[in-house]
Amino acid sequence: MRIVRGMAVAALASGLILGTSGMGRSEQRGNSGSAGAATDPTQVQSTLPPIAPPIDKDGGIMDHAKMEEQQAKTRNVERQRKIVEDTAKLLSLATELKGDVDKSDKNTLSLDVIKKADEIEKLAHSVKEKMKG
Repeated sequence: MRIVRGMAVAALASGLILGTSGMGRSEQRGNSGSAGAATDPTQVQSTLPPIAPPIDKDGGIMDHAKMEEQQAKTRNVERQRKIVEDTAKLLSLATELKGDVDKSDKNTLSLDVIKKADEIEKLAHSVKEKMKG
């Protein structure tokens, strides 16, 4: 009894490994008519709509190189816009810092001044990295 049970488990396991089971054998042999055809991946039609290729400004279909070039230009324009925005903020913070330092004397340095200096440092580093990239 124990040997028979072990053989049954082994047969079931090998059937699972090979992708067959006792219930689906007729479908895999093609004996069930249309059910076997529905599982054939070459005969299944996609229900997804086709993806339209990108169109360039002249109305033509864009090839991969043109599309990458356009994306690179878009990224550069966005990077330049962000650099301009960050440098304007950097100038504003530096002006505020100068005013705060001018108000203080040689013995006092406020925590606000130190925070502004740290923020300026981080922003300047960020602008430098964006200019490299």
